[in-house]
This record gives sequence, structure tokens and C-alpha cells, in this order.
Amino acid sequence: MVMSDFYKKILDNNKKWVEDKLAIDKDFFKDLSKGQNPPLLWIGCSDSRVPANEIIGAAPGEVFVHRNIANMVIHSDMNMLSVLDYAVNALKIKHIIVCGHYGCGGVKAAMGNDSIGIIDNWIRHIKDVYRHHRVYLDSIIDENERFNKFVEINVKEQVYDLAKTSIVQAAWKSGQEVTIHGWVYGLNSGYVTDLNVNIDSNEKLDDVYQLKF
Repeated sequence: MVMSDFYKKILDNNKKWVEDKLAIDKDFFKDLSKGQNPPLLWIGCSDSRVPANEIIGAAPGEVFVHRNIANMVIHSDMNMLSVLDYAVNALKIKHIIVCGHYGCGGVKAAMGNDSIGIIDNWIRHIKDVYRHHRVYLDSIIDENERFNKFVEINVKEQVYDLAKTSIVQAAWKSGQEVTIHGWVYGLNSGYVTDLNVNIDSNEKLDDVYQLKF
């Protein structure tokens, strides 16, 4: 089997990365292997242009990461719930950031009717968000502005969906400090925008979502 240039390059890149780290700190990987204690869970989009660690200048071991199409928090997604449970109950993280990004393909797809494939079933959850905010979004004439607002609204909805989970509410009930934040990343600028939706208790939720333990 002939190794492609790209495949060989990424293997070589790994070797160089290891060498560079060891040149700075000979115990870098030895220390890293002892365990993790990240203060932050990042729930972001799978888009290759949105690398969690690099955006916030974090080192390996500082961010626990879950990514999916359009940074969704779906109450029946066992993958996301398992990550969330481990982050909150095992790692005792203090901050959860839901980070969307302008130009998100999943959000854009949810604004249209084209069938893409099996991902249509995932996109439907994003369409539900649009449906709940349709009057406001449809009132925005400029399509790009509507797209950007939908990205922001989707992030805010996912923040509230996280707050509705039994995992997060149980942590709050026990007195654990957990705050959920909503951000949007600008692909064309590199900057994040804090959407000022920061939740640290279930008091901001409708009564029907406030669980009693």
C-alpha cells in the first residue's frame, strides 16, 4: 500500500509536535498522562474550522470537548448526555460553554428544504428551533442577517436545554458550582461573542422544567 503524501504528512506532524513539546518540557506527556482536571466543558460544532482549544488558547487537559453538527443539546442524545454526566459528576467542571459559529452549515441547512441524507433527521432538531422563533426570524428581511440571528438563537436554546437536564439540575441542587454560557465564534474574525446568556441555577427556567429532587 502506497502512503499518500497527506497521510505521511500528518504522521510527520505528530512526531514534530511531540519533539517541540518535549523541547520545552521534558515531562510534558508524563505529567499529562497522570489525569485530567479541566474546568471547562465545551459543546461545539463539528466544523473543522472551530477548534475548541485553539480558539481560547487552552492547553491539552484544560478543555473537555463534545462536538456535533450545529452544537446541539438533544435530550435523547446518549453521547452528549454521557459526556455531560462525566464532565459534571466525575470531573466536577465549573463552566459549560455552548459555542456556535456564524456560517454554520447545519443551521443554514435547517433554513431550507433540500434533502442531504441521513443528516436530515438531525437537522430536524434545528428546524424545531426555527419554528419556535419563526415570527421573529421571518421578520428579518436580509437573509444573511437572519442566518446570523438564527445561529445566535440556536446557541441560546441549547444553553437552556442544558439547564433543563437532570444532570445539571442535580448538580445545582447539591450545591455544585456550574455555570452555562452561550458563545458564537466568528470564522472571519477569530473572535468569540458572549451572548450574555449565563445560567447558574434553574430559576431562569419555566416552572415545568424545574426538577424537584
